[in-house]
Amino acid sequence: MTSKEVVSGRVLLRVTGQPPPERADAARNRQALLTAARRITVGCGVDALSMDRVAGEAGVGVGTVYRRFGDRGGLLYALLDEGEREFQAAFLSGPPPLGPGAPPAARVRAFLHACVDLLESEGDLHAYAEAQSPMSRYRSGAHWARRAHLVALLGVVRPGDHTVDAVYVADALLAAVGAGLVLHQRRDLGFSVERVKDGLDQLLEGVAPSEGLH
Repeated sequence: MTSKEVVSGRVLLRVTGQPPPERADAARNRQALLTAARRITVGCGVDALSMDRVAGEAGVGVGTVYRRFGDRGGLLYALLDEGEREFQAAFLSGPPPLGPGAPPAARVRAFLHACVDLLESEGDLHAYAEAQSPMSRYRSGAHWARRAHLVALLGVVRPGDHTVDAVYVADALLAAVGAGLVLHQRRDLGFSVERVKDGLDQLLEGVAPSEGLH
């Protein structure tokens, strides 16, 4: 996977990059397969995803799916990569409050809320990735990009306050929106989305003044 650098405040983010250039027809075919796979995971869950089922949904031979993604794991990670690139584009250059233009504290809040919303639609995919190798999550380009984004914002929220360890706080906030924890809260504890987000707001109270969160 390639990467590119994007400036956010004073921090350079390593962002999930674009795949190698493809012919237009190959790109369309790849997107059609990912769209079919996403329909299956959204409608029936990750466990229902198989190479045969994606082939049937997309109207192609199963060999085409294997040639494109290698195996089921490769297909799942391709879905994750696509979603992560869209999410990064939203928090780096999308409209406020998630993107530039809102106060930094409000952007942190919007970012955490957006993570919860993302898990509502792609939680099983993220939980699958976390389960494969829990430590790999923290070494991934996606985690580094998210953390660097939060570190940049936290540095503006508390400028000159050297008592705040922005890197540690960023990791702590990201842990609170990990797929395993949020899915446990939603499915096992019966938390509503609003309760999860309210809890995140309470965490932020110790980092940013209340008036700057909205």
